[in-house]
Amino acid sequence: MAWNEPGGNSNNQDPWGGRGGDRKGPPDLDEAFRKLQESLNSMFGGKKRGSEGRGDKSGGLGLVAIVLGVLAAIWLYSAIYVLDEQEQAVVLRFGKYYETVGPGLNIYFPPVDRKFVENVTRERAYSKQGQMLTEDENIIEVPLTVQYRISNLQDFVLNVDEPEVSLQHATESALRHVVGSTEMDQVLTEGRETLASQVHERLQRFLDTYRAGITVTQVNVQNAQAPREVQEAFDDVIRAREDEQRERNQAEAYANGVIPEARGQAQRILEDANGYREEVVSRAQGEADRFSKLLAEYQKAPEVTRERLYLETMQEVFGNTSKVLVAGKSGQSNLLYLPLDKMIESRGGSATAGGAPAPAAGSEVGTRSVNDPQQKDLRSRERR
Repeated sequence: MAWNEPGGNSNNQDPWGGRGGDRKGPPDLDEAFRKLQESLNSMFGGKKRGSEGRGDKSGGLGLVAIVLGVLAAIWLYSAIYVLDEQEQAVVLRFGKYYETVGPGLNIYFPPVDRKFVENVTRERAYSKQGQMLTEDENIIEVPLTVQYRISNLQDFVLNVDEPEVSLQHATESALRHVVGSTEMDQVLTEGRETLASQVHERLQRFLDTYRAGITVTQVNVQNAQAPREVQEAFDDVIRAREDEQRERNQAEAYANGVIPEARGQAQRILEDANGYREEVVSRAQGEADRFSKLLAEYQKAPEVTRERLYLETMQEVFGNTSKVLVAGKSGQSNLLYLPLDKMIESRGGSATAGGAPAPAAGSEVGTRSVNDPQQKDLRSRERR
C-alpha cells in the first residue's frame, strides 16, 4: 500500500519527516522568511511581528535598509582603490577628462566616473622582423626591438585609440624609410648603430606628432642578414670584406713603420747637406780672407812674398809624390831620380791584383839627365 493511502501502515515514513497519522506538509517558505526578517529586525532595533500588531510594514522597511547597506558597501568597495609607486590613474567624469592621480589611496565615483590605471615606469618592449628593400635594391631581413615607456598617461589614454598598435605601425614605417635610404653593406656591417639611431629619432618624431604619450628609450637593431636563399653568397661577401680590412690594416701597420724611418733618413740627409753647405761656405770665406791678407802682404814686399809662395807650392806639390830632388853644391847640377824600391812595391801590388807579373828591377828604369826640361826650368828659377 502506498504511503499516502488511507489506513496505511503507521510504520511507513512520508518524505516530509512524519510517521503514520502525524504527517506534515512541505515546509512553509513564508514562515521561514518571516523568521529571518524578525531576526534581522531584532539586530537592527526593530520589533517582532504578532503580538504588537505592526504587520508587514516595519519588516519591509528593514529589508530595504539592508539592501541599501549592502549596495553601499559594494559601491564603496569598488570606488576605493590603491595605486603603487609605479602606477598612475586617469579619471574621466561624464566621459570628460577630470584628473590624473598618483600613488596612494584614491576614490572615484562610478558610474559617473571612469578610471584607467597604467604602470608608467615599467620598460615595455616591442619586437619587429621583416624583409626590407635597401637603397641599392637588395632584400634583407632586419630584426629590431623597441623599448618604450608611458611618459604622459593622459595622452596615452585619450589621444590615440590603441596607442601600442600605433607604435607598431610607426615602427614599421620608420624602419622601412631608414632601410630604404641605406645601402645593404651599411646595414649588414658597421652601419647598424647609425641605422638604430635614425630609426629611434624618426619613430619618436612620429609618436610626438600623434601625441601618443609614449617615449622611446632605446632601439636595438639586431644582426641583419640576407634572405635564407642567398645567405651563403652574402657570407662569402662578408668574409671577403673582412679579408680586405685585414690586409688594409697590415698595410697601414707597415706604412706606419716605414714612413717614420724614411722621414728620419731624409732629415739626416738634410742635416748632412746643411753641414756640408756650412763647411764649404766657411772654407770659401776663409780662403777669401787669406787671399785678402796675402794680397796686402804682397803689395808690401812682392819679391819676398813671391818666393815664399813658390816654396810653399813646391813643398805642397813634392810632398805628395815619390820623386826626390837632390840639390848638389853650388855650381853643380841638380839630379832628379826616382825611388825604385817604392815603385817596385807599388807595381808589385798592382800586378798581383791585375794578374800580370811585375817588371824587373832594372827594366826601363833610368835617370833623367840634367838636360831634362824640368831641370832646366828649375835651374833658371834658382838663378833668378
